[in-house]
Amino acid sequence: MENTQAPQALVARVENLTKSYGSGANRIDALAGVTIGIERGKFTAIMGPSGSGKSTLMHVMAGLDSATSGRAWLADTEITKLDDGELTLLRRRRVGFVFQSFNLVPTLDIEGNILLPFELDGRRPTTEERAWINRLIASLGLADRLDHRPYELSGGQQQRVAIARALGTRPDLVFADEPTGNLDSRTGREVLALLAAASSEYGQSIAMVTHDPIAASYADRILFLADGLVVDDLPRSTPEEISRYMLGMERAS
Repeated sequence: MENTQAPQALVARVENLTKSYGSGANRIDALAGVTIGIERGKFTAIMGPSGSGKSTLMHVMAGLDSATSGRAWLADTEITKLDDGELTLLRRRRVGFVFQSFNLVPTLDIEGNILLPFELDGRRPTTEERAWINRLIASLGLADRLDHRPYELSGGQQQRVAIARALGTRPDLVFADEPTGNLDSRTGREVLALLAAASSEYGQSIAMVTHDPIAASYADRILFLADGLVVDDLPRSTPEEISRYMLGMERAS
């Protein structure tokens, strides 16, 4: 499926992207020539059955994995041409990550976890960045938790810390990989509402991999993958509409 938008309207894009594992008779094409773009300032969900290539697509677009062939850009930077050191810097400075396992550092307090990307970059936040971080901390309800350790927080609170850490550097793009997978349904909805607000209120670009129709219903746009290809591209939809579509995909496969 082709993306017809101008590159400047996209925060990330891939062109004829292929990712293969193995060789010969044992070769598996996780991605089979994908061309797609992620819209700047929008909340995009990436869905598909297990093995469809959705996580692989996210990993290549985030610079966590290399492409077998094809090209990938973050804004105007072609990341498929970068070496490992350049990719590390790009991920640290221009990409945010929210995982279902939270991935907080247990020995750091909450403030230390939020500021970790700056620490890894060998610098302190500027005055403007610090003001932004303080705003995030307040809006996420973490102001009275900054000196706590992760184990002292609930799962929902830990995921809020991970969101604050991901948004703290004002990255070009935040990738969220099943961000509500370890949360109860009520807390999961709260986290999804926070991600949606980050997009609608702060203009943050977010790409979320999920199998959950309820989670995907918070997104502005839903990309469906099957067998390593983008097979559909839908606007905001209800959980029921998404469920019906996914059921139709399964019956057609």
